[in-house]
Amino acid sequence: MKLGLNLSFAVKRWMLPKELAALCKSMGAKYIQFTWDLCDPWWPEAQRDPIARAYADAFAREGLVLTGTFGGLAAYTYPQLLAPMEEMRRAGVQFFKRAIDMTRVMGLDVIGTPLGGMDAMDSNDPARRQERYDCALDLVREIAQYGYEKGLREIQVEATPLATEFPHSPEASLKLMKDLEGTTAIPVRLLIDWGHAMFKPLLKEQADMELWLKTLKPYVSAIHLQQCDGQWDRHWDFTHEGGIITPELIRTVTKNSGAEDIIQYLEVVTIFEDTDEHVLDGMTKTMKMLQEVFEK
Repeated sequence: MKLGLNLSFAVKRWMLPKELAALCKSMGAKYIQFTWDLCDPWWPEAQRDPIARAYADAFAREGLVLTGTFGGLAAYTYPQLLAPMEEMRRAGVQFFKRAIDMTRVMGLDVIGTPLGGMDAMDSNDPARRQERYDCALDLVREIAQYGYEKGLREIQVEATPLATEFPHSPEASLKLMKDLEGTTAIPVRLLIDWGHAMFKPLLKEQADMELWLKTLKPYVSAIHLQQCDGQWDRHWDFTHEGGIITPELIRTVTKNSGAEDIIQYLEVVTIFEDTDEHVLDGMTKTMKMLQEVFEK
């Protein structure tokens, strides 16, 4: 089993590259998934690229492995490839292309992101929903072609817990993979989040991480690990009471689904008003607990 760390916990708290890399190493992290929340792809290249390189250099000096970059929270706010207006969708394509550029500046070759979100009118109308889906497939192919030209190796699409987004269920995820398979210049794979996969209000009896992984195993390249209650997309650390993700469940699901070689990145999204001391204490204790889980 492989444990990784997504940098969402550091947003609005620890932003200096050298200090953040040292902090991650002190928590015992090895595999790091960088977040665009720390370096915005939209920033002008003259400022953005030196910042991105500084992060990459800092983590390399600490002996940590940056495995790729991920969209994070800010980028998820926007409708991106599922937007109702063509101008919005084209802006989303440009944004993802800039994210690829930034990722390559860092010497990395994988990006991960949700595809975006639909307008309610599109989502609730079957014909318009299909139109948004078909359009998104073409846009992903365009982005994959750009990635190929820039030296990107893979795009990871995150499944989300919203019916207004693609994909949001095991079936929708499998359909997306099969519809894209063999039609993109580089592989497009899935990133599955424990909290999304176990979101009961939407998924009902399919709120089962083992079901997700067994259904989609050939297409899953990464996993996000969070503590949650199955009722909301909590992204808690593992010191929080009321969570349903236990050490035993992590071990059992990972073993039964044959996912031991897939990196599971702890992805904690904090309440911004929380204190740095409380967040750091929770992260440190969580990483120690998970290291014990993953090493057994």
